[in-house]
Amino acid sequence: MAGDHSEFEKQIREVLGTIQDPETGRPLRKQIRQVEVSDQQADVSVGLTSHCWPLRDEFQSEVETALQGKFGTDKPINVAVELQERPAQAVGQVGITAKSIIAVAAGKGGVGKSSVATSLAQALKKAGCKTGLLDADVYGPSIPHLTGARGQVSKVDNKIQPMVVDGIPVMSIGFMVPPGEAVIWRGPMLHSAITTFLRDTAWGDLDYLIIDMPPGTGDVALSLSQMLPLTGAVMVCTPQEVALIDAIKAVGMFRKVKIPVLGLIENMSSFVCPDNGKEYDIFGKGGAEQYAKQDQIDFLGSIPISIDLRKRGDAGEMLKNFDDPNVAPTLETIATNLCRTLADRVKANPIQAQLPVLK
Repeated sequence: MAGDHSEFEKQIREVLGTIQDPETGRPLRKQIRQVEVSDQQADVSVGLTSHCWPLRDEFQSEVETALQGKFGTDKPINVAVELQERPAQAVGQVGITAKSIIAVAAGKGGVGKSSVATSLAQALKKAGCKTGLLDADVYGPSIPHLTGARGQVSKVDNKIQPMVVDGIPVMSIGFMVPPGEAVIWRGPMLHSAITTFLRDTAWGDLDYLIIDMPPGTGDVALSLSQMLPLTGAVMVCTPQEVALIDAIKAVGMFRKVKIPVLGLIENMSSFVCPDNGKEYDIFGKGGAEQYAKQDQIDFLGSIPISIDLRKRGDAGEMLKNFDDPNVAPTLETIATNLCRTLADRVKANPIQAQLPVLK
């Protein structure tokens, strides 16, 4: 009987070895944490890193489906997915330790890019990811207001200590200049500021660094593409034609500097009147999703116009959006869709480099 158990365990491990890790694209090996077989059942435990924790349910379903496809349902196989950490490696010229560096960009101002960047960082954090938020919109830093962070940053051991808001380290020029003071800088000073934010800030070990970009195309995107390997960009636009035209230009700019465009988010997609429950497409409907499909860009989701969402942004209380059943599912879905897009990319092209040992 013990021999039968041993053979069954071996077969289970072989099936698990055909499943790809959603962070690296490699077959599961060290993440097979436990396989125990008895006469009545088998218990399987596999590890998943916090980088991919928003995909936990999907990953568990994938493992269960693979095992059922091989062995059927004659003997129950219980699958548990457990958190298993893999530290981030230092990347780029500035040596920041982050697994995925995501630029949130827009072709023009006024489309809610900073609100989307803040919400994306918060959604990833709430889902279990180690997330940082960098405000690279030097001329119009909105992140301090949106997050409710106030005050000036300090240095410890020659490292800038970011503001920590709801467990998210946040850095912005807004923490370094007096409120209301305009930043009047040319290209070289922009480059220097972004370098300082990345190299000299104590970000810690991150799964995701979300970067709120300036609107349009310009120096900051070029500086970032030179300093560190951006994982990709997420474009934000509104449904009307003029916003979509500018978003298309921004997509072209990122492609020219070899930064992948990971997905498109349509903000202010519709308005549901609180008085009568009717939905109104104030800025049009579906233009961003249609463009994404035509240009083979993942459509990550749409965010409706919400009076409450706007009020929370003005009050610096955007985390409360995740207590709102009319808003939270949309924001959580966008974060999950981004994680899935990244997982699909590495599954198609598994990471070949040497990686830190799983803990």
